[in-house]
Amino acid sequence: MGSRVSKLIVSLRSVEFPVWNTCDGPDLSPELRVGGLTEEMQSMAVFALNPFEPGCSFTTWIIWNLSPAPVIPEGIPPQGVVTTPVDGVQGTNDYGTLGWRGPCPPGGETHRYLFKVYGLDAMLDLSAGAGKHDLIGAMQGHVLGFGETVAMYSR
Repeated sequence: MGSRVSKLIVSLRSVEFPVWNTCDGPDLSPELRVGGLTEEMQSMAVFALNPFEPGCSFTTWIIWNLSPAPVIPEGIPPQGVVTTPVDGVQGTNDYGTLGWRGPCPPGGETHRYLFKVYGLDAMLDLSAGAGKHDLIGAMQGHVLGFGETVAMYSR
């Protein structure tokens, strides 16, 4: 594998989370759009981070073994192995739960979430419920593409 990592173009519906992606609504995982995927990419992995929580990389969602597709659909259920609306495997976020955990800032605050999407050359042999450090380790040597985007939510 070469050392060059291609750029993925990652976007959300808007710069501000709709209420249904937050604790003030049903807390559905957001739709992500991914451009720049290549034929060599066999899977994708996603990290969502909230730098406003303690620790600069407080992880609110990790999912991997997603098929490389231009849209990661909204509403992926909070379970380890997912088969609908897409196939994927989710890990344990820094809240200690599986799946997406949307923004829930204190009143009067705005929190920003950072989404990091990786295009990988393989499906990862990593069990559901694994943590972010396990996923980072499993991805080493497999990253072909990377992109990121941000969204905010205020209360």
